[in-house]
Amino acid sequence: MPELITLGETMAVFNPASSGPLQYIADFKRLIGGAESNVAIGVSRLGHSAGWISRLGDDPFGRFINNFIRGEGVDTSRVIFDEVHPTGVYFKEIRASGDVTVYYYRKGSAASAMSPADLDEDYIKNGRILHVSGITPALSDSCRKTVFKAMEIAKASGVTVSFDPNIRLKLWSGQQAAGVLKEMARYADIVLPGIDEGEIMFDSRDPKAIAEEFLKLGASTVAVKLGKEGAMAVTRDEEIMSPAFDAGPVIDTVGAGDAFASGFLTGVLEGMPLEQAVGLANTCGGFATTIVGDVEGLPSRREIGALTDNKRLIER
Repeated sequence: MPELITLGETMAVFNPASSGPLQYIADFKRLIGGAESNVAIGVSRLGHSAGWISRLGDDPFGRFINNFIRGEGVDTSRVIFDEVHPTGVYFKEIRASGDVTVYYYRKGSAASAMSPADLDEDYIKNGRILHVSGITPALSDSCRKTVFKAMEIAKASGVTVSFDPNIRLKLWSGQQAAGVLKEMARYADIVLPGIDEGEIMFDSRDPKAIAEEFLKLGASTVAVKLGKEGAMAVTRDEEIMSPAFDAGPVIDTVGAGDAFASGFLTGVLEGMPLEQAVGLANTCGGFATTIVGDVEGLPSRREIGALTDNKRLIER
């Protein structure tokens, strides 16, 4: 069984061939994007087993996504192909500054039809970490129930629960999100929020204050992502401030938070000290911003070693 198990929607992503307003872009490259599968792929590239639970449309986009994720070494055996609902898609708009806007076409998607009955309890029970995000419960009532059920199974079985609030205001309001996500946080052992999510949930941009709020809700470890400033990781006994990792010019920031999560959770799987785990997380997050695409910039251990050792990676 996989060490890390994730649950959520992955969509076909259309990346523009050039920067500028989307209405004037004619050429796109089809990729994939989904917070949870991004994390699974990132963990797989770092040398650990991962599994992804979801629904996909029984359509060309669904088969493309499943084949891609499986090709990255992630177990997709618990993916259900839905003959009624389609696979979701979204388009990116990239400005010359590097700022990215996304346009979703996911309402009524196959993933939004996920239900607790889709879960294989033994599959979750035999993992080491269950990673969920705040995107999935925003998709539908049945998705919300599915995420809570998965966390309940993991918690009852001693499986570590990792939670990234990952608030998407295009899916629900900040007020709606805050209430549900605080309830999710009560099941979490590890929480990986961004500073903006902390502000929405707790009306604070102080990373220490945000971390303390999550600790009060029951988390044992909180790593607050601070963008260019790096990250602050806090437990009840330890506080670490880790600088950001400069991997090169920022091209596409979408997926950087998921890359951070993949690095941090790899550190947890390997029993790294907190400072080393958050350092690996920042390194992965930095890598992810240098390449267009949600998963294309997720690094392997070899790539991390080549760059951090200031060696040039040469492929022949």
